[in-house]
Amino acid sequence: MTYISESLRRLVQERAGYCCEYCQISADVSFYAHEVDHVIALKHGGETTAENLAYACWRCNRYKGSDLGSFDPQTNEFSFLYNPRTQQWREHFSLRDNEIIGLTPAGRTTVQLLGFNGVERRAERRRAEDSQTPPA
Repeated sequence: MTYISESLRRLVQERAGYCCEYCQISADVSFYAHEVDHVIALKHGGETTAENLAYACWRCNRYKGSDLGSFDPQTNEFSFLYNPRTQQWREHFSLRDNEIIGLTPAGRTTVQLLGFNGVERRAERRRAEDSQTPPA
């Protein structure tokens, strides 16, 4: 495991607004703590710098692992995964009824590989949405 200083860890968390930069779930509603992820894994030449670190929920981090890409489920062509350091979330995804929809090859590939729309993940988003609804 690579050492990430507390100040760098804090920068990554604050920059992300304490939400997973892949699926957007808040750390406040997640059962397990969010983690700092190397967008490009060390084994692929990635560095432990702010420009290569993202804040990720445990599910996204486990599904992503050291992967850089996979196959777009729509075209079956190889696509790189969404990169939160170089791409804008809203350009690659939309959220409808607690389901994250991939809008681009990178978005669709990331949705599939990171398992964004499994039953547990959709329920987690629903709980998060319910906790943000102000009482009537």
